[in-house]
Amino acid sequence: MEKYFTTSGTTALAIILTTFAVYITLILFTRLAGKRSFSKMSSFDFAMTVAIGSLLASTILSSSISLAEGIVGLAAVYTLQMTAALLRRYPGFKNAIDNQPLLLMKGTEILYDNLKKARVAEGDLRSKLREANVIELSQVKAVIFETTGDISVLHTADSTKLDQWLLQDVAS
Repeated sequence: MEKYFTTSGTTALAIILTTFAVYITLILFTRLAGKRSFSKMSSFDFAMTVAIGSLLASTILSSSISLAEGIVGLAAVYTLQMTAALLRRYPGFKNAIDNQPLLLMKGTEILYDNLKKARVAEGDLRSKLREANVIELSQVKAVIFETTGDISVLHTADSTKLDQWLLQDVAS
């Protein structure tokens, strides 16, 4: 139990130097790969973020993984991310790795089957409508469960029609 609260000066220095090097590498790779590296646009992007966190922790804290091995691992994950970003241009690949947005409300109509598919409770839907300052259901044009797990509420107080372009890739 005592070893959990102690460390040697050499080990602490190694952790500090490794943290510094990995941090600089992470910034460099993120600048090269772009902001998408840490976006929350899809489950693939989320997996990327988790993988990077795991690689960072392992490289920094594990004496069995060298700094060079950690950097190679980061480079591999970033390469996968950039390759996936390029391949997303192809519908088949995009459909394979990305979730599809799902319509939860169409106007005032609540789509209960879609609520079940998305595992969203009716109370959660009401909460999101309140967050969006909806005071009458007649204001709602559409409610969408986004690929990120966020819920978007499209609403207006007037009779403006919803531009269908906004719903182009949304499953109903």
